[in-house]
Amino acid sequence: MKPYKAFLIVLAILILDQGLKFWVKTHMIMGEEIVITNWFRLHFTENPGMAFGMVLPGTWGKFVLSFFRLGAAIIGTWYIAQLLKQKAHWGFITACCMILAGAIGNMIDGTIYGPLFSNSYDRIAEVFPKNGGYAGLLQGYVVDMLWFPLCRGVFPDWVPIWKGETYEFFRPVFNVADSAITLGVVVILVFQKYFFTEKEEEQKIEATADERASV
Repeated sequence: MKPYKAFLIVLAILILDQGLKFWVKTHMIMGEEIVITNWFRLHFTENPGMAFGMVLPGTWGKFVLSFFRLGAAIIGTWYIAQLLKQKAHWGFITACCMILAGAIGNMIDGTIYGPLFSNSYDRIAEVFPKNGGYAGLLQGYVVDMLWFPLCRGVFPDWVPIWKGETYEFFRPVFNVADSAITLGVVVILVFQKYFFTEKEEEQKIEATADERASV
């Protein structure tokens, strides 16, 4: 894969992720919901933590998470550069680019959204508010909006622990960055044997060709 293609993959995901987040932040109030279909909705929420609403508590938790994301982005960029030099399988590079783009996308929220926007409670957020943003640098919340309530119901009485309680699939609200990370990981797990086996075969063929050429 050419380096510019890897860059375009990351850039495309970032544009989609940040574009949707910016639109939601400047057009919706916290908790507002737009029904697209029976099984897909835009539901505006924010979380101070990791993907799918997971949280690290406190101010220091936010700092740790922000620096972890920054470190992951730097290491991920370096790793993809090495894969490009090694001419790794294009599918593996693509999956790594998706994971990198997702990490950068959520890192942007946590890094600059605090000072960039006012809060979204009971009003549409302002960009560069006169009185300052809703949080400081590195203290921003990640914007989530994708919600897929595919099915709902009540656990029957014969189900232990949860009998009579309501359930919903899929409950978490997430964003494009979360989706990119998850899909990238799934692609690697499902196709890892194909990615690495094919590369080993290519290396053997190249080695054989070099041996024949040297004879």
